[in-house]
Amino acid sequence: MKRVVTFGEIMLRLAPEGYMRFVQADKFGATYGGGEANVAVSLANYGLDAVYVTKLPKHEIGQAAVNSLRRFGVDTSKIVRGGQRVGIYYLEKGASQRPSKVIYDRAGSAIATAEKSDFNWDEIFEGADWFHFTGITPALGSNVAEICLDAVKVAKEKGLTVSCDLNYRKNLWSREEAGRVMGMLMPYVDVCIANEEDAYDVFGIKAENTDVTAGKVNHEGYKEVAKKLSDRFGFKKVAITLRGSISANDNNWAAMLYDGENYYFSRNYLIHIVDRVGGGDSFGAGLIYALLSGYDSQSALEFAVAASCLKHTIEGDFNLVSVDEVKKLAGGDGSGRVQR
Repeated sequence: MKRVVTFGEIMLRLAPEGYMRFVQADKFGATYGGGEANVAVSLANYGLDAVYVTKLPKHEIGQAAVNSLRRFGVDTSKIVRGGQRVGIYYLEKGASQRPSKVIYDRAGSAIATAEKSDFNWDEIFEGADWFHFTGITPALGSNVAEICLDAVKVAKEKGLTVSCDLNYRKNLWSREEAGRVMGMLMPYVDVCIANEEDAYDVFGIKAENTDVTAGKVNHEGYKEVAKKLSDRFGFKKVAITLRGSISANDNNWAAMLYDGENYYFSRNYLIHIVDRVGGGDSFGAGLIYALLSGYDSQSALEFAVAASCLKHTIEGDFNLVSVDEVKKLAGGDGSGRVQR
């Protein structure tokens, strides 16, 4: 069984019911999620040995976060216990022309105050095939960026494939700082994953004839983006999700993959969104699973896009679907007819 290690921050997600605004809410639903944790859950659901690494407090809220991963079969044995708090994010789901909104309350979280000595990467990577992290994790602080650098160096020494989702978050750091820090990490990355804006936000590489706020995504322009990323950092593969936003509820969803020689584009899905948080993570997890399973480039891309399409229909951060469900959609059955 293939073993994948992911590293990042899992947070407590607090959200008003349905489409209520923060100022309307008198109660919040509590779930857990976070970029790399979302990837680990997907991979565990697909039958891989998924290991999640972070630091969490020893108290009951920290344990609840651990339990949220354990229930889906994620290996939590490498989670370091310590620190004072679990990071929180508040989510207000958008509708129609009103966008969703996220407010972070994660300063001083256990992982944000972690030290390099907390993690023995030689031990963590024992028997592993793949390591995944996102740009959110080094954005938590210079100490966490140094931990990420240690991790990717050891991963490469041990022969693991390393993937990174650029995942730029303007609420966590500036473009200049992101470009500098991520630029140090990228030479150790084999598979780069990004959305339609990340390459520009982090590295200043912009697709021509694209306006994401107007829902205009020029697929051809992203060929040059992928090539420039690959040429600059030596990536073996670059995957870019292509979201055409019609409204907060309805999006066009597709992706492309560049392998250093050829460009592949997926089919497009018109999706009606239940919950879009974790959509990019579900794409990354689908791609990791498919590549580890020996899929060819086009098939791997189609699997990843179909997996992410399904995530948009599921409440919460985690993509709770099976390989068979993803394959069915990727194979063309998107009718949504009752299964019985």
